[in-house]
Amino acid sequence: MPQLDELAAQLDRLAAFEAGPFPVVSLYLNLQADARGRDSFGPFVRKELAARINTFTVAPERESLERDAERIEAYLDDLDRSANGLALFACHGAELFEAFQLAAPIDAHRLSVSTQPHLYPLARLLDEYRRYLVLVADTNRARIFVFAANEAERKSEIEGQKTKRHKVGGMSQARYQRHIENYHLQHAAEIADVIARIVRDEKIDHIIIAGDLTLVARLREQLPKDVIDRVVDVLRLNVNASERTIVEATLAALREQDAQTDEERVEELLGAYRANGLACVGLDHTRAALDLGQVDEMIIAASPNVIAKVKGGDSEGRDLTAEEQAANDLILQARKTSASIRFVEDASIAATIGGVGAFLRFKT
Repeated sequence: MPQLDELAAQLDRLAAFEAGPFPVVSLYLNLQADARGRDSFGPFVRKELAARINTFTVAPERESLERDAERIEAYLDDLDRSANGLALFACHGAELFEAFQLAAPIDAHRLSVSTQPHLYPLARLLDEYRRYLVLVADTNRARIFVFAANEAERKSEIEGQKTKRHKVGGMSQARYQRHIENYHLQHAAEIADVIARIVRDEKIDHIIIAGDLTLVARLREQLPKDVIDRVVDVLRLNVNASERTIVEATLAALREQDAQTDEERVEELLGAYRANGLACVGLDHTRAALDLGQVDEMIIAASPNVIAKVKGGDSEGRDLTAEEQAANDLILQARKTSASIRFVEDASIAATIGGVGAFLRFKT
């Protein structure tokens, strides 16, 4: 499976892609087996590709799409069965074929044919399954993971010296207790050093700690402030928990934290906009700011339907609705101008800014 940095780099290349007159296929598939253990994507792909081909009558464009269909069907015959999702982009006439088998799931099958790659779902997936660090530890053992795109990019382990209780009295007992305390402090210091090095070297902004509460308290004393500030939650998990259990529990914690910070970030955006600061809200203003390269961070609804006042006309005969096309155009322009993108899951919160807004680098 590709790592998050590879996916992000490819997203930027696809955003800059120019197909010319040739149609671009954007295909998203849920590769998870159904209740009967069977794949469901084969019939969908064949039916949808055939339907799109039949809408083209001009020879070069139709031939390009027919060649794309042949190559896509051949590619699907040799998938990694451990993958949960697929994002694929093809344009034979412009020599494009990029496919990403993903550990992160795709909600539903989706195929579109347009003049540009449909990147909104992939950009949202990268935001939803961002890179974060997890520490699961007790006073003798620590497991450290860096998760991204729903899989572990890095795994490491720190094993400490196991300690045993001894029934001794007087000063001997006191010395033994000091020995245990010193050992636990040393164990926490070693863990803190490793975590600080990883999050700084890899620029990780989110940390989740799980495990023994005594060790967690010592870690808080040992971790530098800039690292402590990145801790988003502390969970109760057994140090021997399975990797899948750890992923599910920590993703749930991240999403809960996102829900809280999304509201705070949107309020901050609205405050800056009301004060005539470095901010704009609404589709037209955000689109204009992107065109000028003003946008530092774009805040956009996780559902394109929330975007208000889209002037797209009738969407009949097109694969994307006017709202989806507008959202995709915003994502393309944001990636081209190195603007960061934050998706807001709660539609009611996103609606307060008309579905999209931005913090600006400068004012004109």
